[in-house]
Amino acid sequence: MVKHGFLKAGYKYLNLDDGWSNDCRNESGYLLPDPDAFPSGMKALVDYIHSKGLLFGIYADSGLTTCAKRPGSLNYEKKDAQVFAEWEVDYLKYDNCDNMGLPAVDRYKASHKDKMRDALNATRRPIYFSICEWGENKPFLWAPPIGNSWRTTQDIKANWTSVLTILDKQRNITNYAGPGGWNDPDMLEIGNGNLTLDEQRSHFSFWAALKAPLILGFDIRNPPPDARDMALNTEIIAVNQDPLGVSVNIVEHNKYYEIWTGPLSDGYVARQIAVRDLWDKKNPDKGIFTERSAVPPHTTTVLKLRYGIKVSRKRRLHKILIYP
Repeated sequence: MVKHGFLKAGYKYLNLDDGWSNDCRNESGYLLPDPDAFPSGMKALVDYIHSKGLLFGIYADSGLTTCAKRPGSLNYEKKDAQVFAEWEVDYLKYDNCDNMGLPAVDRYKASHKDKMRDALNATRRPIYFSICEWGENKPFLWAPPIGNSWRTTQDIKANWTSVLTILDKQRNITNYAGPGGWNDPDMLEIGNGNLTLDEQRSHFSFWAALKAPLILGFDIRNPPPDARDMALNTEIIAVNQDPLGVSVNIVEHNKYYEIWTGPLSDGYVARQIAVRDLWDKKNPDKGIFTERSAVPPHTTTVLKLRYGIKVSRKRRLHKILIYP
């Protein structure tokens, strides 16, 4: 992450997903790292990651076992939060497998102190709490006071159908996200699967504009060049990290195109027309988005507009993000 410029661009969490733990807990009921994968222990790994200026994220599950059938945190919330704090973990992804059919709100938060939110808070260590219950119980309604982000859908797959399906499910919930708590449509699949370059750009553009957590899912040791360049686009990242923290919303759609718009913190300039294409990183000669700028299928144009912009819709478009 440091070598390839991701840390400099703002990607600061190095997250370890499922499968890191031993098959069983120790005699006292605490989680142990897999000794073959982590012979020096987890604390040594976390210290090394911190020495590089990065933050460390780990995975746990709100059920009896994780999705990879390692020990889950159900009924062990206090012990697991304690050991995560001792290891100086900075981020926790909390999954939803083997949940015994218990209501999500009871597993992620309850009035008594042994649930994970309260267990994390009791450690007094600031740990980002990523709720991953797959959007099954409308977490955007109950998760804001519990976690820092919440998954809104099932797991993403590295294909265009999956990306579009997940995007469509964000349409009516964008207003639930904002500074302090974010909708999470799952990690980015740029650099993976069979997505074309245009599809990857569309995927990255929308996740950024939705103000979703930008979590890279490719092999960061050997990043695909196109995906690396895409992930390092500072102007798209700036949209995601805009301090106003307001997601785009869909304002027009039909069978040919969709238009999503959202405000940015730098506001308007009265009677001034300015257009900027954030992928080509250039300002067109004229402040009009015309039929000459038609967007081919599966692609997205990301425009940063000021007051007075006209958008012509005479040609078939697919995805446009417009920032008034």
